[in-house]
Amino acid sequence: MTMPLAFVVTPSQPFPLGLTPARSADQQASHTVNLAVYAPGLDAVDVHFISPGGTWRKEPLPEFTDGVHHGLVAGMPEGTRYAFAARTGADGDAPEPGTGTLLLDPYGRAVDRVGRRWLNVRVHSDFDWGTVGRPGVPMRDTIIYEAHVKGQSMLHPDIPEELRGTYAGLAHPVMIDHFRTLGITSVQLLPVHFHLDESHLHNLGLTNYWGYNTAAFFAPHPAYATKAAQKAGPQAIQDEFKGMVKLLHQAGLEVFLDVVYNHTAEEGAAGPPISFRGLGDREYYRTDPEGRYIDTTGCGNTLDFSNPRVVQLALDSLRLWAEEYRIDGFRFDLAVSLCRDGQHSFTPAHPFLVAAAADPVISRTKLIAEPWDLGFGGWQTGRFPLGWADWNDHYRDAVRDFWLSDRAELDSGGLGGTTARLADALTGSHGLFAASGRTALASVNFIAAHDGFTLADLTSYQRKHNEANGEQNRDGATHNRSYNHGIEGPTEVESIVAARTQTIKNLMATLLVSLGVPMLTAGDEFGRTQQGNNNAYCQDNELTWLNWNLDSRAHELLDHTAWLIRIRKDFLMRQPTSYPGREEGNYFHWFGADGRPMDPNRWHDPHERLLQVLLGSKNGYLDGFVVINGGPEKLDVTFPVLPGGSPAYEHDLAFELRYSTSPLAEHRIGTVFASGQEDVAEPYSLAIYRARNAG
Repeated sequence: MTMPLAFVVTPSQPFPLGLTPARSADQQASHTVNLAVYAPGLDAVDVHFISPGGTWRKEPLPEFTDGVHHGLVAGMPEGTRYAFAARTGADGDAPEPGTGTLLLDPYGRAVDRVGRRWLNVRVHSDFDWGTVGRPGVPMRDTIIYEAHVKGQSMLHPDIPEELRGTYAGLAHPVMIDHFRTLGITSVQLLPVHFHLDESHLHNLGLTNYWGYNTAAFFAPHPAYATKAAQKAGPQAIQDEFKGMVKLLHQAGLEVFLDVVYNHTAEEGAAGPPISFRGLGDREYYRTDPEGRYIDTTGCGNTLDFSNPRVVQLALDSLRLWAEEYRIDGFRFDLAVSLCRDGQHSFTPAHPFLVAAAADPVISRTKLIAEPWDLGFGGWQTGRFPLGWADWNDHYRDAVRDFWLSDRAELDSGGLGGTTARLADALTGSHGLFAASGRTALASVNFIAAHDGFTLADLTSYQRKHNEANGEQNRDGATHNRSYNHGIEGPTEVESIVAARTQTIKNLMATLLVSLGVPMLTAGDEFGRTQQGNNNAYCQDNELTWLNWNLDSRAHELLDHTAWLIRIRKDFLMRQPTSYPGREEGNYFHWFGADGRPMDPNRWHDPHERLLQVLLGSKNGYLDGFVVINGGPEKLDVTFPVLPGGSPAYEHDLAFELRYSTSPLAEHRIGTVFASGQEDVAEPYSLAIYRARNAG
């Protein structure tokens, strides 16, 4: 007789990780939860917790499965604060509840400070989204605006004081009106995961303003919530964040998050054990065979994405923010560190990238890589796979060189560079991305970002001025490709101010006529300054907060930026979405000042600093015509005839002037020219025309 097999069912489950409600009604009534934590470095784990109005308790997690400690724990209703600790001694009698080294739950949904300790808090995920849906902006229409939650509204006089610098302040009607009037489609927030300040900043009396020092990947940063929400507790903080997303979505604006999965706030080997280090140092962090940290981030540690559990951590975090917070996209800080294999080499077929592409939730968001880190082989722009876009540093450098470094050379009597690199930038570096099967839509074009000079400071400072950071000006990039136009820093010399203003317009106009996805940095639309500080990560003050008391020059720049975005949306955004048939070769037609096509000799002649660009394609679109004069002389330009082999058009065209960065050309806006006619290209200027068939 065959006896039936006996199955042993454990009282808890190793999945999902973190805190989840127990399944049965009886267990839910007793506020029982399933706790599971990946802690392979610990032989035994206790959970220390205190329920609302209760006292500290300690319970063991008795089960252990594949590195995960798990157990059912009763008496943990919503609002309970908790953390993990190593169980010591044969009887597990130390430390006492609420004492000793307490470690945050890597999957904790909220973090709160109790005394001098940071603890996780049990919260629920319910929220009334109403009928508000996701904007769903196509990638080809996307215009990104990189912003800091606090700095965006901290000084805005028309936002109530209690809302300034908060999630609620970012979604205030005044701020939403600014976003919509400007014309951007997507707000990309600097890190909002719970983060801590580095120890060396405490000694300097500074803080990590940018927030690239994450301690909890599933919890919003509580300091960005209003005082009222902070007082009400973590649930109110979470709801305020979701309310911000809801209001931005209601206004048609996407929300992206800048996420930092490459390292944690635990710093180097001597840093504080906050969570991961105490739970499994060698499993969570990338180390050599002797156990020494391999640091590819410059932050003291690097999360080890050759460990499947670390990959799972990042994927689960992304899925939470995409599903529960309805985030539309993610920008990955130092993304190369997330794609290094067991031999520490970058691979575009890394399991993290494969899993993100296959995930039904994550793959529907916009995924943007900062395609470098500080390790060997760390620069990988153009090598990320389909489904990803890259921050394009090649674009940044080429545009800065043409309008800034080259002009410095020309103004001093030398020669600038050629137009070839600028032309490549205007195409969104299509050749750089074609090898990975991607189009220019994989190029996130930017000239300035949170890290580095602001757009205005690029035109006002020849060198960095980071003395306020407390590192004797040693920090920050030294080679910025900037040009102060003859005077370092602020000046009232009208000719210098005018030259700087026109260069800002040239930079912004170039960004918004280029193929790819443009990214503006908050405040650059009206010429904000950080007084030459190009590494203001630790400046949580008026140096980095946006100053909304705009003078006439700021209003002029703001109007020009909004005008350029309207032009881009009107007739410059029809971008090729695939490379079959080499459409990119037909999308741009290049001419010199005489209206004749460019040839190899002209492309590489440093004396030829004027370029005419006709935007067309095989699909029948013919919309934009751009004239760029990167030289110091006023030049006559002859409007070209469309080359043969373009049957969608007659050869004779009409060109209507719609925009110019030169104030001398503003009186000619609306003038129409025909093929073969001449116009004037002012020195150091960019003009945009609407091109149509002449008949």
